[in-house]
Amino acid sequence: MTKVVVIDDEDAICRALRINLTARSYEVVVAMNGASGLAVVARERPDAIILDLGLPDMDGTDVITGVRGWTSTPILVLSARENEAAKVKALDAGADDYVTKPFGMDELLARLRAAVRRGSSGPDVPSVVTDDFTVDLAAKRVTRAGPEDVRLTPTEWQVLEILVRNRGRLVTQRQLLQDVWGPAYETESNYLRVYVAQLRRKLEPDPTRPRYLLTEPGMGYRFAD
Repeated sequence: MTKVVVIDDEDAICRALRINLTARSYEVVVAMNGASGLAVVARERPDAIILDLGLPDMDGTDVITGVRGWTSTPILVLSARENEAAKVKALDAGADDYVTKPFGMDELLARLRAAVRRGSSGPDVPSVVTDDFTVDLAAKRVTRAGPEDVRLTPTEWQVLEILVRNRGRLVTQRQLLQDVWGPAYETESNYLRVYVAQLRRKLEPDPTRPRYLLTEPGMGYRFAD
């Protein structure tokens, strides 16, 4: 049975989606705001997400960014925002498709089926646990036993997130620089040295002998858990 998480604060929309999807043998889980939606996605591991952008606690694009931090689950945006800029922003954040309210149920179901077909079948892991810290990709949070939050700057988090999502694999300096700072910084390897050193001071038991954030000389970096 295909599982769909609906993140929308409109009761009427949630009821209509639950009735129509359940009648077509979908399993439906509903969340009424962004924070609970992120938690439900991490817990339920759905096959697809239907997401409203106008949520009471955060913008829907922030939910997309949070989901995309750890999973490629298809995201179908369902929103009253009709302007092109809103659509482009949602799609650039990682949404797979965009349907404008009011909508036809048949069209929505067709787009949902297409999104599920395109969805990745690979396993997704919302958090990575090591002997010394936990990286929660869904919540964008690093904690030590306790739990005690490890304070990271936005740039430190971006570097760590890319390495963790590719754990065990080499990530080249060029790829990291382009993904974090942009194409104009592809040769600025000193940026990486500074930020990886900062991450080691915050995360490694012995920053001078890194266990998790490994350097591949002349090539790039690797996260080992």
